[in-house]
Amino acid sequence: MSILKKLIIRREAIASRVKELAAEISRDYAGKDPLLVGILKGSFIFLADLVRSLDFPVQVDFVRLRSYGSGTQTTGEVHITKDVEAPIKDRHVLVVEDIVDAGFTLDFLLGHLASYQPASLKICCLIDKRERRQVEVPLDYVGFTIEKGFLVGYGLDSGEKFRTLPDIYEIVESEGGS
Repeated sequence: MSILKKLIIRREAIASRVKELAAEISRDYAGKDPLLVGILKGSFIFLADLVRSLDFPVQVDFVRLRSYGSGTQTTGEVHITKDVEAPIKDRHVLVVEDIVDAGFTLDFLLGHLASYQPASLKICCLIDKRERRQVEVPLDYVGFTIEKGFLVGYGLDSGEKFRTLPDIYEIVESEGGS
């Protein structure tokens, strides 16, 4: 078995869409001093590009959650391995995620962050992938909607590989080989 990568989204399209999302967020959060919370590890590249495209300074924090282990299927059980450190009570919080798949992780995180009583709590995701959605979560800002496939690149990984690719690819396994 060999792994092939099929190009799904070019870096130019990603950069353009990130700028569009930043313009929407800049408009919606004008004068609100939001806290952007990136979900590690996948969102860090998207989050970095997004905050550099905003037209105002923001505070950034991170959470790290585990639901996949080392495989490609979610376990459905989510654990926090790093919580937010910034106080979020009465703050406008925007969660930044690389990909929304089954929905378990974001559903869990929204409940967790809501317990801190933020003024508002919204989600920005680069990719909304509906193929395996089991829990509906409110997505306020969406970069791209992709129906299916295991995606890598631009922060998305497979077993910690392919995360640094500048474009987004679908992993396709091939039976061939000599």
